[in-house]
Amino acid sequence: MPDEDSTASTPPGASPTASAPPPHGGQPVVTAGAPRGATDVVVLALHGRGATAQGVVNLLDPAYRHGATFLAPDAHRSRWYPHAATADRERNEPDLSSAVAVVDALVAHATDHLGVDRERVVLAGFSQGATVAAEYALANPARYGGVALLSGAAIDTDAVIDTAVDGDVERGSESFHGTPVLVAVGADDPHVPRARVDATAAAFRDHGADVDVRVSDGVGHEVTDDALDRVGALVDAARDRA
Repeated sequence: MPDEDSTASTPPGASPTASAPPPHGGQPVVTAGAPRGATDVVVLALHGRGATAQGVVNLLDPAYRHGATFLAPDAHRSRWYPHAATADRERNEPDLSSAVAVVDALVAHATDHLGVDRERVVLAGFSQGATVAAEYALANPARYGGVALLSGAAIDTDAVIDTAVDGDVERGSESFHGTPVLVAVGADDPHVPRARVDATAAAFRDHGADVDVRVSDGVGHEVTDDALDRVGALVDAARDRA
């Protein structure tokens, strides 16, 4: 990111996720890109297992645009949940619910502190971070600037949607209001079964999202240049809504 833009990490006690429950609530958050007061779009970036907040900011550097502020939280012990995404949901609790609460706290931080609405918030994640982004969005459907799932998908779309269904959110409703959703995976990814990819894409489509699924031949658990270009396009479009 350009030198004139800021990069900082909050100490645990000052974290904007302090209201979220443990183990992830209150962990440091890296803020990079446009400083407060110059934010046109927020990219909420979620790292993968064994990685860091700064690492995912570096990964998404090609998607940086002028006026974009990146918020990247650190997961406790560098993992958002302890077991594979194919494990029973209960085995990944309370970590998974804590991770989703962290995202909710940062969306609130973006709207309340940085002054952007959800239509200019892009949720982006790699691997476990993509799973957390998908789980959060499906449980909290709205018009976002975009959702970018890189080498990851929701764990159980039916379970997530069931938690979101109330008097205002119904199956088949247009609750994402055309939110662009990118699901980019490798055809040879051993960690993300195609069935989970298809179920995640279908769940977003069923609720009114504009879904773009990209399956790259000869690619494993990694992010392609094409996927990063498409994330950048989501950021551009969200910024232009300002």
